[in-house]
Amino acid sequence: METKLILKTEIMDYIYQNGEIFDNMLLSEATNVSGKIKEILDKGNIDLLKNARKLIFYVVEQNDSELVAFAKQEGIAWATYSLTLALKLEWVQAIRRTVWQIINSIDEKQAIITGKTEYSKLEKLINDRVDQFLNNFFLSYSDYKDKMILQQREMVEHLSVPIIPVNSMLSVLPLIGTIDSYRIIIIEEKILNDIAKSRIQTLVIDLSGIAMMEMDVIGYFEKILAGISMMGCKAILTGIRPDLVKKMVHSGIRFQHAETRGTLQETLKRYL
Repeated sequence: METKLILKTEIMDYIYQNGEIFDNMLLSEATNVSGKIKEILDKGNIDLLKNARKLIFYVVEQNDSELVAFAKQEGIAWATYSLTLALKLEWVQAIRRTVWQIINSIDEKQAIITGKTEYSKLEKLINDRVDQFLNNFFLSYSDYKDKMILQQREMVEHLSVPIIPVNSMLSVLPLIGTIDSYRIIIIEEKILNDIAKSRIQTLVIDLSGIAMMEMDVIGYFEKILAGISMMGCKAILTGIRPDLVKKMVHSGIRFQHAETRGTLQETLKRYL
């Protein structure tokens, strides 16, 4: 334990007293990153050299809680600005190698590490914490990216459900593409919220652009129509394709909470 405490002080003192040498050691170990230091700082306000010191201090001080928190913070920052994982991995591995260069340099002068057992303990202490940082960084990066992708998908899906007001009482919703179990939930949320917000009395839902709708989605859609009716709005379905009619008939679904008409054009002429 004494060896670890002495080395902690020696490592931190070395970095404080030899800042420029330390920076050059790091940059020489990470050739791909060294040319992007300023770019990363300008793009994401991420100071790689400053953060390298912070990581090393958390490691040698065995401050696991701060180490994990820092890793998660870094993961979010790199995900936010779409910085590549390859650069981060190269940089952290460069930090690992630089730490060991410093340790070996100190030990050559002072002979602090006594025997293979002490060296193995020190190796485990440092490498395990660097790995802990990397694991938490990658998990944080991945989780944040997944949330960003989900938010972007939700935004796109909401834009793909365009409820178009024709007049103060009538609106049209043209649905196109494939309606899957995820998209049908977005459609439900959009429809019911717009009815409540805009006081829509009649909603014409045109299905002529639907490429595919599975049986479970058809069942869910019938419940949406029931919800539309419960909110005091009349639903009219137009452009139902023959293959969709077959599925509905064979499954016993009748869309009892909506009127059905031939085409959107005919329906609009009737109501206008």
